[in-house]
Amino acid sequence: MAFGDLNCLSLHPSKSFQKSNINSNLYFMINPKLIDPKSIVIVGASSNINKPGGKVLLNLKNSNFKGTIYAVNPKEDEVQGIKCYKQVEDLPQVDCAILAIAAKFCPHTVDVLANQKETGGFIIVSAGFGEENEEGARLEKQIVDTINGVGGSLIGPNCTGFLNTNYCGAFDAPIPTLDPKGVEFITGSGATAVFIKEYGITNGLTFSSVWAVGNSAQMGIEDVLEHLDDTFDPEKSSRIIMLYMEKVSNPAKLLKHSRSLINKGCRIAAIKAGSSAAGSRAASSHTGALATSDEAVEALFKKAGIVRCHNRQELTTVCGIFTYPEIKGRNIAVITHAGGPAVMLTDVLSNNGLEVPHIEGPAAEALLGKLFGGSSVGNPIDFLATGTAEQLGAIIDACENDFDNIDAMCVIFGSPGLFANWEVYDVLDQKMKTCKKPIFPILPSIINVKDEIQDFITNKHRVNFPEECVFGNALAKVVNTPKPQPEVVEQPEIDVARIRKTIEKCESGYLEIADYNELLDAAGISRKRSVEVDKKEDALQFAKEVGCGKDTPLVMKVVGPLHKSDVGGVTLNVKDLDTVSKEFDRLMAIKDTYAVEMYPMLDGTDVYIGAIRDDKFGHQIFFGLGGIFIEVLKDVQSALAPITAAEAKQMLTKLRGYKILQGVRGQEPVNIDLYADQIARISALVQAAPEIVEMDLNPLLGNPRYVTAVDARIRIQK
Repeated sequence: MAFGDLNCLSLHPSKSFQKSNINSNLYFMINPKLIDPKSIVIVGASSNINKPGGKVLLNLKNSNFKGTIYAVNPKEDEVQGIKCYKQVEDLPQVDCAILAIAAKFCPHTVDVLANQKETGGFIIVSAGFGEENEEGARLEKQIVDTINGVGGSLIGPNCTGFLNTNYCGAFDAPIPTLDPKGVEFITGSGATAVFIKEYGITNGLTFSSVWAVGNSAQMGIEDVLEHLDDTFDPEKSSRIIMLYMEKVSNPAKLLKHSRSLINKGCRIAAIKAGSSAAGSRAASSHTGALATSDEAVEALFKKAGIVRCHNRQELTTVCGIFTYPEIKGRNIAVITHAGGPAVMLTDVLSNNGLEVPHIEGPAAEALLGKLFGGSSVGNPIDFLATGTAEQLGAIIDACENDFDNIDAMCVIFGSPGLFANWEVYDVLDQKMKTCKKPIFPILPSIINVKDEIQDFITNKHRVNFPEECVFGNALAKVVNTPKPQPEVVEQPEIDVARIRKTIEKCESGYLEIADYNELLDAAGISRKRSVEVDKKEDALQFAKEVGCGKDTPLVMKVVGPLHKSDVGGVTLNVKDLDTVSKEFDRLMAIKDTYAVEMYPMLDGTDVYIGAIRDDKFGHQIFFGLGGIFIEVLKDVQSALAPITAAEAKQMLTKLRGYKILQGVRGQEPVNIDLYADQIARISALVQAAPEIVEMDLNPLLGNPRYVTAVDARIRIQK
């Protein structure tokens, strides 16, 4: 059974005026007049460069733009040396317009430009639209409808603008060094983009474009990704994409185009700011308590192969790592002339699953002979504060050619301020050009040798990582982020017709035991064999039939109450008919109980599988240690459906309690292959029955012979 992308349902913003965008599931093509215009007008142009209309004109004039610039301001005849028109009606035909005027004037201005001046690209930096109130949302929708009517493209409103290697249509600063192979930066926050650019530029990042989408009234982050995917050129396009997001409006589109771009050779890093619990589902199931919007984003990014970052420093550091060749393994050589930073970097790398392997043998002895006395080559390779550029070159050559257990090198080299580092950084640059293994420069002396570092960044076009622990955490994130999951995956064969028949006959709400057992059986989910009785004679009859006794103890559970253990509604290890009779009476007396479930007692380690449907992200599958431990430890993994058994098996190794599943202190291990297969079958079940909004299998009992569900809850919503 093959399944494609998650099926995303419609988005319902909490406030009706938040967004007036076009249907984001439709194919969206960006008008070339926005990307590469031959003429641009600034509406609201000013001679005051402290105003957006003045600064954007100045930035445009100072950019690479080779076309014609127009200005509109009813109070001026000339602005910054540019002839100024009194109104847009007086303009000649113009490709692109940047609006820095009050929101109330924008709809008419856009209408004239779109329908009379053949304008195809629009950047509206003005605020006062959907981010503010319902009237602003109405203006925003009117503008979008007009632009859509002529096949135009809009960035904003309420944004800092747009820039690429063709022109600068933004009013903020700094304007980064523009390079076609630099970072493609797409951001939902213009102010945050300023701070991200500042930190990245300081350490050597260059940019190919900056898309500050603002309100995303027409074009959002996912639409820009679609454009980058559809126009990707293996020879000319940038392969580094940076995202800052405050919402994921279309998870399916983000997944599709991120996965496609990464498979084409791009690398993507992203911040998704803001996380919150997904409503009040915690009262309904364990899965509801675990599921948050942030968990869904985490699962989405993993499936797409996006490196998730949590702050500006981390984001720019990851993108800096992307500028260097991709590391092909986990074994790192730490090369240093300062012991402390090397120890800290080694700790960070080791604690995050990377290796700093010991180096020994004849080649190591030969290298040691080239260094000053007191140096060490065991890894970290410390060639002391007196180490020379020549010695650094010898160390790098040995790591490149002689040590097979090294995949990449981190070079820490600063200065106490006694001498310059020009020669060292020249050698480092040359080795970075010739070595096949990645070399990452950690140059911490940003004051003592600032001129050398600036030369390294500006003239040698390198990115520096000034803080070793920040770098180490970022490198680990890059290495530990999985490759994108395939678009179409094979899942276990299940009886879809039987599943659909059961779903179609059931009403919305929690399913009865017989109905959810039918779904589990149709999906091939191993479950305990039980009966549900509401008469004592039936309970006793079942106990006799299964041979209730010392070798065949029973479990008795209330049917009705939500959390059975909390109300004393679970009795284990029932071994005789007298206990069956007494416990039946006790259980039936518990509030809300209308029957008792009975089944032979199973043994094994408690594990768990759950699923929940999100209106935007589709179904999310959770799995990990079960029983009461799920509430205490919350040691679970999650993935967006579809998930394969192989993917689930790999993710299980990430559990903190994985050793429990392997068997500790004489306990039997859980059959991981069977457990992973059950996870994949739940994934297939919710794909076949999207009406399932919530389900818990908790616990399943696992041992080497079986992984069997002993309790389940399934809720559907038609």
